[in-house]
Amino acid sequence: MQFLDSRTGYAVGDSGVILKLNPNAVGVENEIYPVNEFTLYQNYPNPFNPITKIKFTIPFVETHRDASLRTIIKVFDVLGNEVAALVNQEKPAGTYEIKFDATGLMSGIYFYRIQAGEFIQTKKMVYLR
Repeated sequence: MQFLDSRTGYAVGDSGVILKLNPNAVGVENEIYPVNEFTLYQNYPNPFNPITKIKFTIPFVETHRDASLRTIIKVFDVLGNEVAALVNQEKPAGTYEIKFDATGLMSGIYFYRIQAGEFIQTKKMVYLR
């Protein structure tokens, strides 16, 4: 939550929802702002044992069929071997959070990669048992 002054405040929630304090009424106004960029967040917690959360944002991108993009998220070990496929489906614009359970894997460094349309990004995470 962020207050600009004693009368004006904003809170940001999932899927681009922004709540604005209305000083003339009791409650808040719900304003929807479109998601406009790809984002792959750092997993949390990191290091983790054995479950972590991976959050990502898909912007609105008009395609020839609709506004959904084939989104793929995979986890790799340090040798580049795929150890998990977490997402492989079309996703509309929005912010998502998925859980990764590393039970059965060795402690160490892993990488998670998102590919959505032409956007590709990779981040590192550490699993400590």
